[in-house]
Amino acid sequence: MKKIAILGSTGSIGRQALEVIKNRRDAFCVSALGAGNNVELLIEQIKEFEPEIVSVKSEENANILKKLFPTKKILTDGIVDIAKDANYDEVLVSVNGISGLFPTLEAIKRGKTVALANKETLVTAGDIVMAEARKNNVNIIPVDSEHSAIFQCSNNGKYVSKLIITASGGPFLYKTIDEMRNATKEQTLAHPNWNMGNKITIDSATLMNKGLEVIEAHHLFNKDYDDIKVVIHPQSIVHSAIEFVDGSVIAQMGLPSMHLPIQYALTYPERIEGIKTNSFNFVQARELDFYEPDFEKFSALKIAFDAGRTGGTAPAVLNGANEEAVYAFLDGKIRLTDIADITKEVLEKMKIIQNPTLDNILAADKLARIHAKNLIEQVRV
Repeated sequence: MKKIAILGSTGSIGRQALEVIKNRRDAFCVSALGAGNNVELLIEQIKEFEPEIVSVKSEENANILKKLFPTKKILTDGIVDIAKDANYDEVLVSVNGISGLFPTLEAIKRGKTVALANKETLVTAGDIVMAEARKNNVNIIPVDSEHSAIFQCSNNGKYVSKLIITASGGPFLYKTIDEMRNATKEQTLAHPNWNMGNKITIDSATLMNKGLEVIEAHHLFNKDYDDIKVVIHPQSIVHSAIEFVDGSVIAQMGLPSMHLPIQYALTYPERIEGIKTNSFNFVQARELDFYEPDFEKFSALKIAFDAGRTGGTAPAVLNGANEEAVYAFLDGKIRLTDIADITKEVLEKMKIIQNPTLDNILAADKLARIHAKNLIEQVRV
């Protein structure tokens, strides 16, 4: 039975991972749970899955848990401690933000398999993380549906020529730039295919999410940015594809569901019968559409490609500035189209350091957020 530690257990990916585990109690058990401030849901998860160690964000919530579960080891803001010390075979890192970087590195240093559902880890410090993974002979198994698709198709990278990453196009695929500029929070969060958290849903609407995935794919699969292509595919049936050197293309397909890539990340290299979605029916689908992305309307995608090609601390700057702008949009402080504009301006302001240390990356992230907040204050909605 594989012991799983889940960091971000009350988030969308964490909840779905626990559903996968619940469906196959014979294959998995939960050894540790790390969460933020949703203590009510965490309490239910502890009762059901009985982890040995639990981490919660605040001291107040930790005290609540200690009273309810006196025999459990309860940590305050201890996801790094879980990765460093807990008894597990594989850790699912599904926390938000750059905080996911630190437990990922600790797990790698221990030689543990990492199921990675945290974009910021590879976007901000991909060179450092992948070098550490190679040094410790650790598998980093992607959980994102797109990277999981490439991982399943890639034959360990042998003979792979190009990566083809699909994007649904989000709620504004068929809208104008003016309609995007005036979009409400509710319209932006109404993703046509996927049920995700607010931040990633906003990123999907601007296609910044796809840009971040391009940077991730560059590190995960060691491919040059010129060999990574983004294709708009509104139906979200083809999750991504690869092209081999002879021109053959292999795609991974299925109805939109995060349960399947999560389950594959937990069972790799095996496949097991678990949570099943309905089978994709080719006849009922009738047609699948594919388009080139509009880089003018979705300028965030071009900005991300450019930051990835620049390298060094540029992706960390991109990520930090974008994140601050996204939360400002969610708070009603800026328009949707301001997110890309602010991110681009921050990148232009900052000095980019090549071959950065971890400290350089953290400093770049911090300064990018300061610049973004200053620009946000100047915006008039």
